[in-house]
Amino acid sequence: MEANGTAPMQTMAKMAEMFGVMTETPVAPRPLALHLAIQNLMFTSSLTALPSLKDGSLVWKDSLDLQARSLRENLKKIDGDAFADALKHEIEKRVSAFAEGVNRFAEAPRPDAMPALPEVWSEGTTELLHAEAAGKPVILIPSLVNRAHILDLDPDHSLVRYLADAGHDTYLVDWDAPGVEEMTFSIDHYVDRLERIRDHVIDTTGETPVIAGYCMGGNLALALTHRAPERIRAMALLATPWDFHALPPSATAMLRAMLPGLKQLIESIGNLPVDVIQAMFSSRDPGNVIRKFRRFAAMKSGGKEANAFILLEDWLNDGVPLAGAVAVECLDDWYVKNTPMTGTWMSGGTPLDPGGLNIPALVVIPDHDTIVPPASAAPLAELLPNVTLIKADAGHIGMVAGSRARTTLYAPLSEWIAAVQ
Repeated sequence: MEANGTAPMQTMAKMAEMFGVMTETPVAPRPLALHLAIQNLMFTSSLTALPSLKDGSLVWKDSLDLQARSLRENLKKIDGDAFADALKHEIEKRVSAFAEGVNRFAEAPRPDAMPALPEVWSEGTTELLHAEAAGKPVILIPSLVNRAHILDLDPDHSLVRYLADAGHDTYLVDWDAPGVEEMTFSIDHYVDRLERIRDHVIDTTGETPVIAGYCMGGNLALALTHRAPERIRAMALLATPWDFHALPPSATAMLRAMLPGLKQLIESIGNLPVDVIQAMFSSRDPGNVIRKFRRFAAMKSGGKEANAFILLEDWLNDGVPLAGAVAVECLDDWYVKNTPMTGTWMSGGTPLDPGGLNIPALVVIPDHDTIVPPASAAPLAELLPNVTLIKADAGHIGMVAGSRARTTLYAPLSEWIAAVQ
């Protein structure tokens, strides 16, 4: 085996060559520098640890130590230089696949955009889009941190158009990125705007609407209903978080430690930037993005799977910043202090209590959600007094835009809306 430190340095130099062209392209996955650093750290640590693992000087605690001992015994049975060469080859192969995936993603042709839905109301950077139908009005409310078109992605993955085709008069709130006015908004300001959207729909249709909130949009839907439940016919909450301490305790502790620095950043620039938001989501599974783009490198160019990947990743990486006050309320009040679950989240001047909302409610919880773990969304199904619960065999994004979205979400939601009186 090569002298300790030589192999990692040579392999890292080879990795740098692979990334030389790619890093000149300002492209997803965002933030690219973070994903490169994570990958390099993982592989460098593997190379550096190998000699110490073999000679027994590297020791972990508990079950990891047992695995390390087992691996060390197996390493004694093979040629050390051959294993080190194989490890370097595998690292280079994975690094190359990630680079190829990112470069292919940047260069791939994009499908034609969906035909635009007509805008029927606007205020600031917010627009209300309309897919007209003869049935009862439905307002779809997306999250503030991602673009609304996840609910209108392509002809096969559009909750908006599915509902309209089923006869529901469907509206989509498109928040867009905060403008000058929205940069001073709190969450209450966004709910104020939803009140005006609700009133526009009532005035236009003569009927109280069904509202459906996705992810953070569900929290906004809850706040809107809390203010005037008599002006909402029914409420659907799709992958909506409520118990923010259902995350691993380590995640909450890490956020608590980071919060002073994040607040300073927010105060200095007025918002929580997209790349910071993306980095926080990636922290749930730091290797996920790397694995995804390696898989994409192996997909058939122009194939259905590759095209679906491009659509979703374009959406994921086209996020929007969070207005400063909104970001602090989400991070500090929700994630650290858990104000929704403890009953101390204030909306419109009073604490929001789901138990006091007697309108028909639907709670949809994706079983494989890593963004909003099922344990975070489940309390809403227990607190709401007039609730229907659906557990979807899907992930957070797959539920609304995956290959089985029509059966896991679109059809059950449409049927529930049709049954609401």
